[in-house]
Amino acid sequence: MQQKTITDETLRMGVDVLAERDSDLYRIRDRLGYPPLWAREPGFASLVHIILEQQVSIKAAATMFQRLASHLGSVTPELVQKAGESELRQVGLTRQKARYCVELANRVASGALELSKLDSLDDAQGRSHLLDIPGLGPWTVDVYYMMALRRANVWPQGDLALASALQDIKQLEARPTRDEQLVFAEQWKPWRAVAARMLWMHYLDARGQ
Repeated sequence: MQQKTITDETLRMGVDVLAERDSDLYRIRDRLGYPPLWAREPGFASLVHIILEQQVSIKAAATMFQRLASHLGSVTPELVQKAGESELRQVGLTRQKARYCVELANRVASGALELSKLDSLDDAQGRSHLLDIPGLGPWTVDVYYMMALRRANVWPQGDLALASALQDIKQLEARPTRDEQLVFAEQWKPWRAVAARMLWMHYLDARGQ
């Protein structure tokens, strides 16, 4: 089943729908305009990049990804497989992330995981394939679906920047938990990934980034 995807056109459409529905999102649009698409190319390299983003800053992960790409020549399953965990750790990856990347490379290279087929599956089916792989938790899988497959109704569970943005705009005493975030996001269906982009834009602006 083909899911709704985000393009430049549907992003603006989703923002306008959400702005009418939620006064806090209206204020974000009024103040900052429309968020970037923040799209990535579907495939192995993007998934590796998202693994590197786990629990570190976007900037730090980008630096590490560029270092890895420079060292290998290209971030492909075959080259990551050939390098192995030891060589990836020499580049700067943690033991855990090196293991995750090699395991992902093994699955893709063997044909056990066909990333190109995810787009033809509904979100639940596709996510289950990815969640079966060590190191690919809900946040990593959701961000891949948001950025690479550009699904419109995905919410990245447990994202700390979104929690901080929600605390700001909803004037909460504390950052909302993962479950509390999902409750807030329920009202934004089927445009939750658009709402997330608006909140990320707010988060970056509030911190001068």
